[in-house]
Amino acid sequence: MRITIRDDRHLRALTGVTRKQFDLLLETFTFTFETLRQRAYQEGFSAGTRKRRPGGGRKGAIPGMRDKLLFVLYYFKVYPTFDVLGTQFGMSRSKANENLHALCPVLYETLVHLKVMPHREFDTPDGLMKALNGAGTVLTDVTERDHRRPKDDPAQREHYSGKKKTYCQKHRDVGP
Repeated sequence: MRITIRDDRHLRALTGVTRKQFDLLLETFTFTFETLRQRAYQEGFSAGTRKRRPGGGRKGAIPGMRDKLLFVLYYFKVYPTFDVLGTQFGMSRSKANENLHALCPVLYETLVHLKVMPHREFDTPDGLMKALNGAGTVLTDVTERDHRRPKDDPAQREHYSGKKKTYCQKHRDVGP
């Protein structure tokens, strides 16, 4: 069983990208895939462990680059189990796992190359300021912060958040 894309709305529902974005990603994804494969071939050739030429051997369960990109984007959009992912793309769960872990670095390098990979962590405050690129105001969505449960009853009532077994410091003051 293969996933067939009926229209742009269907593609967005399965992958989170439009047809135009998919085509742009596909071009860079293909280039990145071939570059990484060639690099792996050269490393294997120089180490003397390479047994066949690139493209030789058995063909994989995901034959085309379009299908490979669809496979990895579908996984990150839907997050199915490997059993479901394998069923959708006509392979076993172990092959689905293996293919996903082989294609994730390719997608990562593609997003880095296109400069759309989001920043996850910053080592220093200066790094954060550089990433913000001169933004004047930063808003943080925080209304309460976890707090140790007080011993006395009035303080417990003041810090109880209404959620089961949760005590927190409430931040009600919103100002400049």
